[in-house]
Amino acid sequence: MEPLHSFLSAIEDDPRITTAHISVYVSLWKRWKDNGAIGPLSFFRSDLMSLCKISSYNTYHRAIRQLHEYGYIKYVPSYNHCMGSLVYFIENSYWEKA
Repeated sequence: MEPLHSFLSAIEDDPRITTAHISVYVSLWKRWKDNGAIGPLSFFRSDLMSLCKISSYNTYHRAIRQLHEYGYIKYVPSYNHCMGSLVYFIENSYWEKA
């Protein structure tokens, strides 16, 4: 199953997920698809924030960090301004067990 469909199915019963989480996840997925849907997605925070329409750094960081903590993505932040952060989309087998 495709990551976006799996995610949307999984969050139906997850009360922790807010519109900010959904916006960040869908924006990540769109960038990943636009880049060929191969391997991890490399991105810069500023590009993603404009796409997901989140203007608060705190809201953005909380949403992406929690998506990682909840097991929906694997987020590898970059602290180098020349290299983008990475996101891996997690297989849905984890969600089916939760």
